[in-house]
Amino acid sequence: MTTFTPTSATEVLEAVRWAVSEEAPVEIFGHGTKRAIGRPAQTEHAIDLSKLTGVTLYEPEELVLSARAGTPMAEIEALLAEHRQELAFEPMDYGPLLGGVAGRGTIGGVLAANLSGPRRLKAGAARDHVLGVHAVSGRGEAFKSGGRVVKNVTGYDLSKGLAGSWGTLAVATDITFKVLPAAETETTVAVRGLTEEQAAFAMAAAMGSSAEVSGAAHLPETVTGKVIDGELKGLASTLFRVEGFETSVAYRVGSLNRLLSSQGEIEAIGPEASRRLWRQIRDCEPFSIAHAKPLWRVSMTPSQGHAMVMALRMRAAADVFYDWQGGLIWIQMETDPAAELLRGLIAAHGGGHATLVRAAPPVRAAIPVFQPQPAALAALSARLKEQFDPKGILNPGRMAG
Repeated sequence: MTTFTPTSATEVLEAVRWAVSEEAPVEIFGHGTKRAIGRPAQTEHAIDLSKLTGVTLYEPEELVLSARAGTPMAEIEALLAEHRQELAFEPMDYGPLLGGVAGRGTIGGVLAANLSGPRRLKAGAARDHVLGVHAVSGRGEAFKSGGRVVKNVTGYDLSKGLAGSWGTLAVATDITFKVLPAAETETTVAVRGLTEEQAAFAMAAAMGSSAEVSGAAHLPETVTGKVIDGELKGLASTLFRVEGFETSVAYRVGSLNRLLSSQGEIEAIGPEASRRLWRQIRDCEPFSIAHAKPLWRVSMTPSQGHAMVMALRMRAAADVFYDWQGGLIWIQMETDPAAELLRGLIAAHGGGHATLVRAAPPVRAAIPVFQPQPAALAALSARLKEQFDPKGILNPGRMAG
């Protein structure tokens, strides 16, 4: 087994060209925090990007940051915090959820997995903030797409095309993201005791209001005590985050309280606890303890999620909580991942997709980890793979058998 640890884009290019010449499939990873997502690796060789590090450009006034693909997110977030800036899509950290440690995910992994957090419903995901990328295709060819400015016109944006490809199309070496000023303060409004159906209506009302909610989540009673040191223990919690300048936040929180006053008991969670709470929701911390239990990440129409979950609970033991106004559902199964059952119920409730985030390797090898694509989309994906990686050397089989 050969493992390449390149420290420059040139060395990445040489490693990929070796793999192409030998027709030797390679696994691509950084610190491996998301290595257990997808089908098990089917390679004897690897390209380890953990040494390809460093911020190469940061212009706070221009709201632009560039870094090499293996740069840890913890380093980038610390640098941005010094200038009261952030990646607005608040990418989640999969490390603890998969039995690892926090803070070791890389900026290359953020793009490859198209990560996002609770602010997804307002700010979008990684693909909506990437400005440019340098990469090496599976043909052994270096290319670049986009640039280092917010306004950029370069034809088809390949950098967005690489988002969510999980390293199966190209090896990114340098990435440029748009950054934004961090909010001055934040407050979370918690409505206690709602059922999951009531929470869906409350979240829809809040998102349709003028309160400019930047996070909307619902933690059922079984989950609500597992965040911010048990401070919310007891009744279910429907949560709304309001961010911005202090006077604006106070006004909008008051508006939200009036809107939701008839729904149930309302509590206010201050800035420090609010930030911890939404980081824990972002990283799915309530389900990070039970490392042996299968975990699904489901995306579907927010108004249909609670009905789908109710139907699932009639057939299987599952614990859940909701983010993105109910459009993202984390589902922890007690035993069998129940892939066909879950995906069948999602289809029956308006459609969506389910990704098996956590399961033992034999399970991940036996069932489709990512949502199977319709025939037309699968054919398009195959043509895209053929163009970027005709010999199938980059992370083969990770996304599909």
